[in-house]
Order: sequence, then C-alpha cells, then structure tokens
Amino acid sequence: MMKWSLKMGVRSKVLVAGASGLIGVAAIESFLSAGWDVVGVSRRRPELPSGRDFEFISVDLRNEEASREALGALPDVTHVAYAAIYENAHDLVGGWSNEEQIEVNNAMLRNVVEPLLQRKGTLKHVSILQGTKAYGVHLHPIAIPARESDPRDDHANFFFDQQDYIRDLGAEHGFTYTVLRPQLVTGKTPGALNVLPAIGVYAAIRREKGEPFSFPGGPSFVWEMADADLVGQVMSWAAQSPNAANEIFNITNGDVFEWRSVWPAFATTLGVTVGADEPMSVAKYIRENTDVWAKIVAKYGLASGDLVSFVGQGDQHVDFAFASGAPAGPVAFVSTIKLRKAGFGAVVDTRDAFCDALQSFIDRKLLPPAV
Repeated sequence: MMKWSLKMGVRSKVLVAGASGLIGVAAIESFLSAGWDVVGVSRRRPELPSGRDFEFISVDLRNEEASREALGALPDVTHVAYAAIYENAHDLVGGWSNEEQIEVNNAMLRNVVEPLLQRKGTLKHVSILQGTKAYGVHLHPIAIPARESDPRDDHANFFFDQQDYIRDLGAEHGFTYTVLRPQLVTGKTPGALNVLPAIGVYAAIRREKGEPFSFPGGPSFVWEMADADLVGQVMSWAAQSPNAANEIFNITNGDVFEWRSVWPAFATTLGVTVGADEPMSVAKYIRENTDVWAKIVAKYGLASGDLVSFVGQGDQHVDFAFASGAPAGPVAFVSTIKLRKAGFGAVVDTRDAFCDALQSFIDRKLLPPAV
C-alpha cells in the first residue's frame, strides 16, 4: 500500500540520504513498513536485514555536480530523511570539531536538498540528525537532563549550521523540518559508528585465543542509548506528524544501562565466558589481532573477512563509549518528555536491543556462532 499525503492525494516519496549507514538502513526499513515509496542514496547499496528491495542511487554526496545530476532528476520526492555524515577515519573524536569536516558535512546537506528544490513546491519535510554532541557531551558536562529548550552550546560543530540552514530554507520554500537528537545509537548494520560489531569481534578473538571476555573499558557510569530501529521509527513518524513540524526531539530507548551490567548478556549471546576487568583499547586490540580474526573467518566461513568494512569506526567509538583511559564516563542523560508529549511513545529494552543486534550478526554469518 502506497503512502499518500493529505494534500491533493499526492503520493509521498522519501529520499533517505546516508542509506548505507546505521540509521539510514533503519529509516529505509521503517518507511517501507509504513508503505512509503523509498529512494536510498549513498555511495554503496546497503543490504537490508529484511531483505526487501527499494530504489537506490549511488552517489558521493560530497560531489556537488554528481549530486545535482543524480538528485535533480528525481521526480516527486516529498520528504527527506537525512542520515548522511562524513567522519574522520583516522581521528573520530578529534574530527568532530575539525573545520574542514564541518564544511564537508554542511556541503553534503546542501547537495541533497538544493537539487530537490528545482521542482518547486514538491518538498514537504526534512529530518536531520544531531545527537547529544549538540549539547557538547564530548567536551564537557551537560545539564541533567539535557532538554531541547536548553541554550545552544557554544562549540564548533556542523549540527547548528545544518539546523539553521534547513530552518531558513524551509521558511523560504514552504517545507517543515525536524531535528532529532538520539543518544548513543547501535543496531543491526555493520560498519559506521556502530560499537556492536567491534564488541563482537573483540569477543570472538578473545575466545579463539582462550582469553576471557573481560570488560576492557574504564570507570563505571550509567548511560542511555537509542536503538537504530527506534530512531528509524521516529523519522517516519516525524515525516507525517504535524506535532513534529519545526521541532527538536531527543531520542532514547526509554531506560538506562551500565556496560558491566549488560556484559553477561553479551557473553551469553556471543558464547563467551566473562572474566575480570582488563582495561585496554579495543581498537588497538583488534588491530593487533587481525591474523586471529582471519583464522576465525576461515574457521566458520564468515562473510566478514573485510574487517575494516565490518567494524567501520566502531572500534574507535567503542573506546570512547567505554570511557577507556578516562577518569570518568560521560554524564549524559536527556529528557524525552517532549517526544512523548508529541505523540511518539514506543520504547525498547536496551539489553534486548544489544543482544538482538549481535544475534543478527551471528545469523548473517558476520560473527561466529555461540558454541
């Protein structure tokens, strides 16, 4: 069943930018489930966990000319779910404040939206992603809980640039926007900033070497996260809800967790034995044991022989997420009351979300089976 807009019976079509990323894949799945026409845009075509098909365009969004040629020819795109991001492959955390990286991300958004505006009056809504880095969580303590109405944090980033750009452009061209700020995002898509593939690879290497599944992180702290599938559901909700027009929403699963408290559930899913804490850099450990991973791939016939593609930058992100080498973990809690009051009430059990995603990697022969 096709999704129809309320105005003039025009069929709705969403363009998902960053289609191969963690949130991009989840957004495609969510819009397809809701009956939308979907066009995915990224450099490489993603494989959906559901196996469903969708229209796909391969384009590097950093290339203005290529983007204009590919997207300007698209008919009848009414909505954009923007989940594209350019990250520094060699310095993930440092890159978040890098001027060049900021400009690349700003240009990518322009390269998506401006070609679509050539068809005047067609575009109805754009969603963009920010996350809790908008509150400066990677730089300093933030208000507890952080609220969407908090004053802007004064630091270099592209989030506010993109927000101002899309707000002003929407006012000029007659479309609405929604800004989404999820906490730590994990899910069933390998690569990118997903920490779970790195955790799974770490566990497999430890088991293969006869080492316990020791927690490698730093101090204990309580946190929140947002499952990618939930974020995808919020994006499809925001695309059609009047309550989401020109608003900002924090997103979390609805509960809290501590890494050590979910570690035994990880161990059960992955078929490993928990050991005493052993602080280390997961990124460094994986790099030093690529030969062991190659043996694991051959032993179990895994489809994840390209370790870099499977883990993406998740190994660097997991060190940040575990507060490895830090005196304390991030104190970051956000209020999701605004989202609930606006009408989105779905929640997810974080422990289940973690384990379901890891099991998905096992089922798709990206991680070895629990033995």
